[in-house]
Formats: sequence, structure tokens, C-alpha cells
Amino acid sequence: MISELVANADGKFGEIIETANRRHHIRRLGRLGWYHALRGNTGWGSGTAPRDGNRVAVHVDGASALPAIVMAVRGARSFVHVAGWTVDPDFAIERIPAVVTLRELLAEAATRVDVRVLAWAGPPVPVMHPTRAEAKQLMTRLTHGTRIRGALDKRNRPMHCHHEKLVIIDGILAFVGGIDLTDMSGDRFDGPPHDKVTQIGWHDVAASLSGPAVADVAAHFAMRWTATTGEPLPRPIVPAEAGSSRVQVIRTVPDKTYTALPKGDFSILEAYVGAIRRAQRLIYLENQFLWSAEIVALLEEKLLRPPTKEFRLVLLLPQRPNNGNDDTRGQLSVLKAADRHNRLLFGTVGTAGRERPGVYVHAKVGIVDDEWLTVGSANLNEHSLFNDTEVNLVTDDAALARSVRERLWSEHLALDCTGRDPLDVIETDWRRVLAASAPHQQPLRRLPAVSRRSARLLGPIKGLLVDG
Repeated sequence: MISELVANADGKFGEIIETANRRHHIRRLGRLGWYHALRGNTGWGSGTAPRDGNRVAVHVDGASALPAIVMAVRGARSFVHVAGWTVDPDFAIERIPAVVTLRELLAEAATRVDVRVLAWAGPPVPVMHPTRAEAKQLMTRLTHGTRIRGALDKRNRPMHCHHEKLVIIDGILAFVGGIDLTDMSGDRFDGPPHDKVTQIGWHDVAASLSGPAVADVAAHFAMRWTATTGEPLPRPIVPAEAGSSRVQVIRTVPDKTYTALPKGDFSILEAYVGAIRRAQRLIYLENQFLWSAEIVALLEEKLLRPPTKEFRLVLLLPQRPNNGNDDTRGQLSVLKAADRHNRLLFGTVGTAGRERPGVYVHAKVGIVDDEWLTVGSANLNEHSLFNDTEVNLVTDDAALARSVRERLWSEHLALDCTGRDPLDVIETDWRRVLAASAPHQQPLRRLPAVSRRSARLLGPIKGLLVDG
């Protein structure tokens, strides 16, 4: 009886906090003329317009993405622009045939072309890493004695950061994704089977983009660089068509951060909301965090009222997020309670043969109905959807969306998923693997038990406290 009363009170309090948080976001976006972001229904954002004629290549894990970045930097003919949460000059961005550090790569490029690096300046008070002193030291070490031009962007909301990860080459090629050029918390240069001995393995995703949409990535960098340094950059030239994919560059830029965007840009939120709302058969999300009240409410509604008999929701999350662990687990408990039709599956990535998982899921990927795909830097939390600067790509190239899902599932399940119906893979292999009695013998494994419901409050409470 007492436990039931506590559970009921806990549930009521949770609903009050989450309702207050969502109303807060409604008021904020309403003031800014962005209320429509919470009512998205197309899967696109209303910032920059989608562009036809692009080529997108999705790199699964750093072992694929980083060599492609190195090759592009070495082939640069006019400029290299890099924007990151942090950059480590000693990061080994190339390993074979010899180790080449990020500083060495960019310093060599800077002897031939303009190289600019823009990173977050760190928090105004040293409550998280990199601190402002650490960020300044890293940038000094990167640029000292070279022709690299570096800048630290302090234009962020309190308790938030510049989180995007971009590399732009000559205005005709851009890399957009979740991979940071650092070894902080784990080595980004990793790939399957993620069996590093001395560091945690790292699962991540980045996309390379060529074609007209590169101009929108370049324009975003130019806006931030000019605001930070006072140096205007030339207006990006729209590149020629390079492929058949329609692509939109979507962003989170908080209001009052840059004079060029006084009301901000919340098109990542808008695109996710629209894609989830339109989903009929499959929502597949890989993310570091899952505690956005808006996103969880939409997913909960899909589980309570499935749009079709085939509908499934599949989530890939880290075993232990580097922060916000209880927030994510608490929100998972909400989804699990709503899963009356047994359509929810969630797991993580480990290393086959180890008793304890050794892989950190850092990817930020969304795939809906094998028709909609987003890849970028945005997590599914209040930070990335409202308060940090973020950049994602979104496309309705169905062939690309399906191929990316098949590649991801083939890696995680350690079997070939090419050409198979996603529902068949889910019911035949995802359920079998997640239910296995010896999970340490396979790369995909179930997450530990979710937290009690009150843990779901931590994310929304943080949102109310730090989201102005």
C-alpha cells in the first residue's frame, strides 16, 4: 500500500515537472516566432531550404571518417575550416603508415591554404571540461609556430556550449557529424569490433557532403567566425550539383547568441518532431542521450497508439552516458511503461568476449521508415535541441536511409542485414540477441534495468534550471 502511494505520488510529480518544462519551451519558442518547431510534420526544418543535387557518404565510426577527413585536408586548394566542441593538437588523426597529429596535419595544410579552427571557449566558470583555461591552452598549442588561425567562441548560453563538429574544404566538401577531434573520454579513431585494450571503444557517425548544400554549412561557419573574430569571410559560392540527394542543413542556434540570428534557429527540433510524428513503420535512433521531454512525449504517443501493426521503435544508447545517465534511464522507463503492444526495443554496444561493455555510443543518427535520415552533432536532450549550437544534415533519400540502417544493424548484430525487411530483422535477430543469456559474447546487448520513474525528472528539472 505504501509503495503504491509513493509510486502514484512520484508519477504525479513527474507529470507536473515535465508539463512545466514543455510549457516553458512553448512560451520561449512562441516569443521567438519558432512555435512551429514543436508542431513540425514534414521532417524538414524551416531554416535554410533543402537543396537538390547533393552527394552524401555516411561514415560509420571514426576509423572510416577520420581517414576521409585527412585525405580531404591534404587535397585542399583554397581553405580548410574546422569547427568543434574542442580540438586536441596531439590527437592522432592518422595512424597508418605513421602517426600524424591534428596539429601536424593542419600546420602542413596551412603552408598551402588558409586554415581556420573555431572551438568552444569553455564555460564561464570551471564546472565542466574543457575549462576556459584548458581551451585556451589547447588552441595555443595548436596554432603556435604555425600559420593556423584559431579562435575561441565565448558566445554561448550559461551552462551550454558550441557542440557542432564540422570540417569544410574549399567550400565544395563538408564533413558533418558527431566525431570530436580529441581523445577526451575515449579514442575517436575506432571501428568494429571496438576491442581497444587501453581505452573505451567509441561508436560514432559522420557524413561527408558535396554539392549545393555545402554552401549552407560554409555560411554557418562564416557567421560564427565573423561574430567571434570580427573578420568577415566571403559569401560562400553554391557548388555545382554532385549527386541525386535532396539535403537540408538544420541547426540549433540559441536566440540572442549571434546578431545574424537574433531569434535563433531550432530546425533540428522541428525536423525530428516532424519525422517522428509522420513515422508509420519504424523509428530507429542512435544517440548519446534521450531526455528531451518533447521527443519522449512523441515516442510515448507512438507506443500508446501505434500507427500500424508493423510499427517498431528501436533505440541504441550508451551503457553509461558520461553524464545524464539517470535522466536517460528514467525516460526509458516512461517508454517501457507505454509499450503495451511490445513494440519497443533498446540496447547498447559492447565488445564480444568481454564481461563488461567497452564501447561508448556517441552517434547522433535518426532513421524513420527507411525514408528519412539525419546525421549530425545533436543529442536528444534540451542542450542540443534548445541551447547548444549544433549542425545536422537531413535527407529524404530513401535508398541512402535504408543503406545506412542496414550497415549499422549489420555491425551491431554481427550479421548481414542487407536486403532484409526491417521488421524481420527486429523480430528475428534484435529480440534474439537482446534476450541472449550470455550478452558479453555479442556486440549488441540489452541495457541494464531502467531507473525508477522519479529519475526521469532529472533531465526536465535541469532544463527548467538552466534553460532561460
